[in-house]
Amino acid sequence: MSTITRTDLGQAVEDAAAHLYVWALKDIPRDLRDALVAARGRETSVTGVRVLETILRNVEVADEEGNLVCQDTGIAVYYCRVGEGFPLHPAGIYRALRAGTERATVENSLRSNTVHTLTRESTGANVGYRVPIVHWEFVADWDGLDVKCVPKGSGSENMTFLRMLVPADGVNGVKRFVLESIVDAGGKPCPPGIVGVGIGGSADYALHLAKEAIARPVGSRNPDPLVAQLEDELYGLLNETGIGPMGLGGDVTVLQCHIEHADTHMTLNPVAVNYQCWAARRASAHIGADGAVEFDREF
Repeated sequence: MSTITRTDLGQAVEDAAAHLYVWALKDIPRDLRDALVAARGRETSVTGVRVLETILRNVEVADEEGNLVCQDTGIAVYYCRVGEGFPLHPAGIYRALRAGTERATVENSLRSNTVHTLTRESTGANVGYRVPIVHWEFVADWDGLDVKCVPKGSGSENMTFLRMLVPADGVNGVKRFVLESIVDAGGKPCPPGIVGVGIGGSADYALHLAKEAIARPVGSRNPDPLVAQLEDELYGLLNETGIGPMGLGGDVTVLQCHIEHADTHMTLNPVAVNYQCWAARRASAHIGADGAVEFDREF
């Protein structure tokens, strides 16, 4: 009986992953759509307005034709919250996520992006060694599984920055680094996008936090009031750079700035920036211990 339950759950997770990957690629979230419309309303540059109107038309065409919002199908990244009572072992969950990603790529004729790091030869249908990428969180006293798929294209990944500041740099040092990163990026990450900032922890964890930040609903604020204040300040400062849509100049350089943070060592101050392009794709599902699946944008 236990074996049947695990097999069914594995299939449920695989089916969910296959659906999430395609859903995220074709149908961007409502909050992102609203942010793009609001950006068009704020933009005063003629060129900037035309760029934003083109982006919005792109979204409409994707809806009308059931097509991809962007041709870059990215690398599939999954965030998994696993209840300690969920009957399928994480190893089984990973196998199912990998199989779902591969199946979605083949069945929907998606572009496959994964290659060997050194030879640059294809490693399969958007799968390979340690791909898809999965981040884990384990939850006590719960028997469910939440899965969020966040496809990451090369434009947003290439514009990722890390600096090991010193504590004496303070908050002003953080602001300076974030501003320098976005100015250096210019139009490369297809702005306006979402700037994710990770502060604290260790070097690798700060990068993880920056990516976690871009997967939040657009305009949400960190529950820590000090961090939320910094989000507001950076959002204003970044839009004063004048970089504008697609780097062609204008009022709207970023749709939002989100920050995630962690406590850190007394002599550390790591800061990471992940500049997500305007196509900030994400989709989520909740999977119960009985294999029932409920799809949603957030978990």
